Amino acid sequence: MNFNLAWLLVSVTTFSGVVWLIDILFFSAKRSEKAALMAADEGAAKRDVELALEPWWVENARSFFPVLLFVLILRSFIVEPFRIPSGSMMSTLMVGDFILVNKSAYGLRLPIGHKKILELGTPERGDVAVFRYPDNPSVDYIKRVVGLPGDTVAYVNKRLYINDVLIEEDEGEKYTGVDGRSGTMHYLEKLGEVEHSILRNRNPNVGFSNNIKVEVPEGHFFMMGDNRDNSNDSRYWGFVPEANLVGRAFFIWLNVRHRSGLDFDMDWGRIGNRIQ
Repeated sequence: MNFNLAWLLVSVTTFSGVVWLIDILFFSAKRSEKAALMAADEGAAKRDVELALEPWWVENARSFFPVLLFVLILRSFIVEPFRIPSGSMMSTLMVGDFILVNKSAYGLRLPIGHKKILELGTPERGDVAVFRYPDNPSVDYIKRVVGLPGDTVAYVNKRLYINDVLIEEDEGEKYTGVDGRSGTMHYLEKLGEVEHSILRNRNPNVGFSNNIKVEVPEGHFFMMGDNRDNSNDSRYWGFVPEANLVGRAFFIWLNVRHRSGLDFDMDWGRIGNRIQ
């Protein structure tokens, strides 16, 4: 999505703040004097006195600036909502999940330019991370952190190896949920301290079937979707630079799935779930 909400929010907040500040410094006192004189004039209309005290554009700037500043700080440095548009992270995240992302998990960044201003943490193996897609930074992606800087990551015969060690997994039941294909199974995978569900089809000819082995460069990360046969991730387009990180997903606060027209489904069971 090319629409940049951060630019709009910063611009509107700055504009309203500047209008309010200029009025305080140069015009407010003079208007107050004029309003006092008009108020003493019994023939002056009440509305004229009110406008003399504070024009509508100054009133709006004064009213909206604190709200806009609060939203800007909250969204830029603390938490930001996102909506899951695809099934690449099933069954951890489903289409229609509305999630919250911790914006400070990987350091504080400016909302414009994304320059890091405070180091607070780095991704850990197994994190579900939001990042700006390397091939088009205006688009946000969400995947699981699989490879850290310096790791050797291999995906061979649909099994994951990190530093030449096969990642543990336990096979679960057959997946029969949304968009499930015949032969798709649940597996419980352990990455670092995180145990999570992945989906993979038993058929070697279904989904991702290439064998790859790469070394993760310094300052980069290897990302994969939990829906292993249906995820456009680092196996296709490479590594995610540290500068592209947005934050760590941690909470599902709503799930609304569009069916057709004005028909929507809401999955109450997903609301309030922690993401791991």
